[in-house]
Amino acid sequence: MPTPEVANQLQDLVDRQVASKQVHSIVVGVQSGDSRIDLASAAGHAQADTAVAMTPETQYFLASITKMYTATVVMKLAEAKAIDLDAPISEYLADELVNGIHVLDDTDYSGKITVSQLVSHTSGLPDYFGGKTKDGTSLAEDLQQGRDRSVSIDDIVTTARGLSPEFVPGAGARAFYSDTNYALLGAIIEAVTGVSIVDSFRTMIFAPLGLTDTYVFGSASNQPRPAALYMKDREIDVPLAMSSFAPDGGLVSTVAESLRFLRAFFGGELLTSDQLNLMTSRWNRLFFPMQYGYGLMRFNVPRWMSPFKAAPDLVGHSGSTGSFAFHDRKRDLYIAGTLNQMDKPNRPFRLMTRVINLID
Repeated sequence: MPTPEVANQLQDLVDRQVASKQVHSIVVGVQSGDSRIDLASAAGHAQADTAVAMTPETQYFLASITKMYTATVVMKLAEAKAIDLDAPISEYLADELVNGIHVLDDTDYSGKITVSQLVSHTSGLPDYFGGKTKDGTSLAEDLQQGRDRSVSIDDIVTTARGLSPEFVPGAGARAFYSDTNYALLGAIIEAVTGVSIVDSFRTMIFAPLGLTDTYVFGSASNQPRPAALYMKDREIDVPLAMSSFAPDGGLVSTVAESLRFLRAFFGGELLTSDQLNLMTSRWNRLFFPMQYGYGLMRFNVPRWMSPFKAAPDLVGHSGSTGSFAFHDRKRDLYIAGTLNQMDKPNRPFRLMTRVINLID
């Protein structure tokens, strides 16, 4: 078991994060595979306007960690033969949704995109969330400025048609991170199940794992208020948008339930060993030092760049809100939490490295 000194050091680490510039709240949880390590610490205020303290029980936005949950549902539907991973998405979606969504050099590749390419971000589809439209703006920038709005799957497809694809579907060992992929996966899930993705999350993941504090934001009227999000010193309150991102970024959870999902995901409770091997057997280039598999990120720093101590080999997912949920495969450590800050995508990885070094 970790000594009280280690727990105090973890609390000191998160306290120092909040004392630093532009980190208003934080929660971190870390567990070992054998459960001998089980620590959680929080600091700051979850809601600045009411001075509500951030605690290990505070619910927070998972943001793009949601993609792990969506990929899990896709894999379970594939196991049930309801989805063929190698089939073109046009087998599951209406022509008016698919046609013209991927036109590159005057060639329409829309009909060649497969389900697996959506899951692995190898479709080449443009990103409706971060891509800049002809007027030079993006949805991400609008939301960071507090310009809230909801988006439907039709809105997403319309935006994507106005952006340039990155490459031919499945070209090379590379990935391009695009929220459009997972918005379409959500539409496929609903098409083959006949129910909302909210219901699929509940029946395939939440209920089997006993997750009672994990939910799709905006799916019910009596939901608690998640921890506030920030862009530097400005609070970002965009409930309409967050309610639109169910398959690609709309989940809310706690650090304990995020760790519960991680352990179930990598421990065989949700997926077969063959499915997990498929999801982690091929890693495509994303951006250094990140790679992407099937619904999973891999933080992979070469040993030559860390000669004195091997960098952690982290597999899981992060989110644009400063959220993170990863498994350190070498140490068999699970680590999850959030900084609720959108300004620097590298913050969670620096924090996780420091937590792992502390545990070491």
